[in-house]
Amino acid sequence: MDPDELRADIPALDRCTYFNTGASGPTPRRVVDAATDFLERHAFEGPAEGPYPMAWDAIDAAREVVAGHLGAAPEDVAFTRSTADGVNLVAGAIDWQPGDTVVRTDLEHPAGILPWERLSDRRDVEVRVLETEDGRLDMDEVKAAVTDARLVVLSSLTWTHGTRLPVEEVVEIAHDAGARVLVDAVQSPGQHPVDVREWGADFVVGAGHKWLLGVWGSGFLYVAPDAIEALDLQRIGYRGVEDPTAEGYEYLAGARRFEVGTTSPVPYVALAAAVETIEAVGYGAIQSRVARLTDRLKAGLDGELYSPREYESGLVTFAADDPEATVQRLGEDGVVVRSLPGPHAVRASVHAFNTAADVDRLLDALD
Repeated sequence: MDPDELRADIPALDRCTYFNTGASGPTPRRVVDAATDFLERHAFEGPAEGPYPMAWDAIDAAREVVAGHLGAAPEDVAFTRSTADGVNLVAGAIDWQPGDTVVRTDLEHPAGILPWERLSDRRDVEVRVLETEDGRLDMDEVKAAVTDARLVVLSSLTWTHGTRLPVEEVVEIAHDAGARVLVDAVQSPGQHPVDVREWGADFVVGAGHKWLLGVWGSGFLYVAPDAIEALDLQRIGYRGVEDPTAEGYEYLAGARRFEVGTTSPVPYVALAAAVETIEAVGYGAIQSRVARLTDRLKAGLDGELYSPREYESGLVTFAADDPEATVQRLGEDGVVVRSLPGPHAVRASVHAFNTAADVDRLLDALD
């Protein structure tokens, strides 16, 4: 599949020029068809064949696909509802003690901020914020901040600037200091290949409804094998234990212990189909096309550019006199972008399904 074939399979693009994949991607028809086909089969044939085995087989098959895409073993991946859900699962599974410290960057999405604020209120945990400049970390400041930390939280790709953070380097520094690392990777899969083992992080969270072009409700949590036993889970259910009917209980090996009960397989069937679609296009084709298009967009912008001039991702953040009014005006013209709270600006998300004509339409609408 090439990017143009991907574009032709996305019905939403018949209605608008779409540059908001960093918030929620437009889903290809083949992904929706996979979800719909399974939903009908589960609803219509499941009662006779066994709805539970059919559901769990579908989830296990989807887990194989997603884990392979992330460079993980299937048993180290749990399915969640969203990125925020995954962050909260990790936050709730650590045995926090008064005086513990969480270090996060000032570039995190609210999904990566609110759980630690709540933790600070409830458990007397210090939250230390690493200040950044132009979407970049100062590694000397990272080293100083993590010396006594229990957990370090950062995004692999910043939602504000579209900068790629040095995950492997931060992980090495944090581990040397005795801290675990949680990576919010939601902006990466679908536009950049991810190998969680190369990153070396203890926890990686994300979701399928952005650059992977899946549907809402499909999140994932990777837990490194050497990190799982350090957790103190408060949640438990029949899907997360070896034998739910046995006297006593034993958690399943790996991250699957986070999955507690009955859930719809449909979002995860869609997620697997979305991953397979992205793999069919290929990251080489995706990144080269996005690089060309973002170069074109940046060259045509008149105002201040908050994202890097050179290609790092499909997120392009730029100044506007009134970002909210600009977003509304463009939306009325059929061009979908979004505003950001900090920097107070407009952000366009450029994916492989976009075209040079799309970019030119955005630039014309801005003018």
